Amino acid sequence: MTSSIQPSLPTHSDTILRAERVSVYYGKTPAIQDIFLDIPPQKVTAFIGPSGCGKSTLLRCFNRMNDLIPNARVTGHLTLQDQDLYAQQVDPVEVRRRIGMIFQKPNPFPKSIYNNIAFGARINGYRGDLDELVEQSLRKVALWDEVKDRLKQSGLALSGGQQQRLCIARAIAIQPEVILMDEPCSALDPISTFRIEELIRELKQQYTVVIVTHNMQQASRVSDYTAFFNVSQTAGSGYLVEFDKTETIFECPQQEITREYVSGRFG
Repeated sequence: MTSSIQPSLPTHSDTILRAERVSVYYGKTPAIQDIFLDIPPQKVTAFIGPSGCGKSTLLRCFNRMNDLIPNARVTGHLTLQDQDLYAQQVDPVEVRRRIGMIFQKPNPFPKSIYNNIAFGARINGYRGDLDELVEQSLRKVALWDEVKDRLKQSGLALSGGQQQRLCIARAIAIQPEVILMDEPCSALDPISTFRIEELIRELKQQYTVVIVTHNMQQASRVSDYTAFFNVSQTAGSGYLVEFDKTETIFECPQQEITREYVSGRFG
C-alpha cells in the first residue's frame, strides 16, 4: 500500500505547508514516495512511524535541508503559504529563515549565550534593539531567568535541556513562520523533556510546529494533528498511511495498521 488517506481536515484555506506527490531519492533509492500532506497553521503536527519510514526525510524537505545531502533528489511540489519552496528563484537560505529547524541533539554555536541569539539576527540585517531581542527570545523559551546573569558565558556550558531551549530561542529570534523539530527530546532527561513539551504547546500560539517523534505518549500529549508513516514491504520506501486529528489517530484510526502501531503491537 502506498497511497495515503486524505481526511477532510485541514482544508486548503487553513494550510500553511503543503506536500503534493513528494518523493525523495538518495541516489536511485527511494526514501519516501508520493506523499500528500497539508499542515495547518499555528498547530502542532506530529510525524510518527517506525524507523526508516521517512519522517525526518520529509521534515527536512520543508526547509530544504536535503539540498545539503549528496545525491539526494526531491520530486513533487512543496509550498509555504502557496509559494513553491523549490522554485528556481527561491533562496534556500531565506527558506530556512522562514522555516526554522531544531535537531535531535542540541547544537549551540561555540559562542556566548547572547551571541547565539544575536548571530542570526545580525546576519539577517536586524536593525532593532539586539538586547531586547535576546531577552524576549530567551523569555519565550522560559530561559531568561536562568541565564540573564551569565549571557557572556558559552552556550556550550548549559545543560542539555537548556541548550535545546537556547537553540529554540535562536530559531525564533529570526522570526520564522514554522518551526521543525526532529526528535527534540530524545537526548534529554525526563524533566527537560517535560519543559520542552510545555514550550511546544506554548509556541503554537505564534508559530506552526512540526515534530518528528518516536514517543507515542509525547505525540498524543503535544500535537493537534498526527501523520502516521510506514515502510512499504514491496518498495522498501516510506509512505503516509493516514493523517488526521491526533485524537482520531490514537482513538479511532481508519487503518488497522495505524491502530497496531499506536497500540504498540509493532514498531
